[in-house]
Amino acid sequence: MPETLPDTPGTVLLSGIVGSTAYGFAHAGSDIDRLGLFAVPTEELHGLDRPAESRVTTDPDLTLHEAAKWCRLALSCNPTASELVWLPAELYETRTPLGEELIAIRATFLSAPAVRRAYLGYADQQFRKLLTRDTTDPEARRRAAKHARHLVRLTEQAVRLHEQGLNLIRLPDPERVRDLGERIAAHPATAEPLLARAADRLSHPGALPDAPDPRPAESWLRKVRATLYTPAS
Repeated sequence: MPETLPDTPGTVLLSGIVGSTAYGFAHAGSDIDRLGLFAVPTEELHGLDRPAESRVTTDPDLTLHEAAKWCRLALSCNPTASELVWLPAELYETRTPLGEELIAIRATFLSAPAVRRAYLGYADQQFRKLLTRDTTDPEARRRAAKHARHLVRLTEQAVRLHEQGLNLIRLPDPERVRDLGERIAAHPATAEPLLARAADRLSHPGALPDAPDPRPAESWLRKVRATLYTPAS
């Protein structure tokens, strides 16, 4: 059976280290961000009150989504949630057989419109934060560099997903992205051509379908519910 961890609202099926460590941005003192997927006991879904669909803590930095919610997020190509099934193998901390099955169907969650909407939408949010930052605050300048790095990462991940159907979490050249992020943080207008090029490339036909295929996710989720169902005695 999958593992049940203390203080977790269910059974963790898949979890790992995400964020700056996964991208290759981490440095001494960087926070360790963890993301996971859990499933509540199936009988808890039968009552009037619905169990919590997410759990977020800051000490440690951990986000857990219930299986059904994670599938909905992944079908919308949410960049943060989707990372969980594309991590390098060494970054997984919990990897159950049901988690393995989810990784195996990860491509079925993808669609061109959702990638364009989610990834470029998140990148645009980072750009707007850069435009409204307080340039006199040293902490705001530090955050600006972080926003700029993520803007670059998101646009490049979006293009790779659209054209190759591949979500490369560990960046092949994080120092280049870091340096470009510093330049964009100093001069936000530098990001405008980057955003425009990404939008143009995502407007052309690529490797992704026009809609995701929810059937594998539905089948997987029903298997999860059957596995975690304990009939009343």
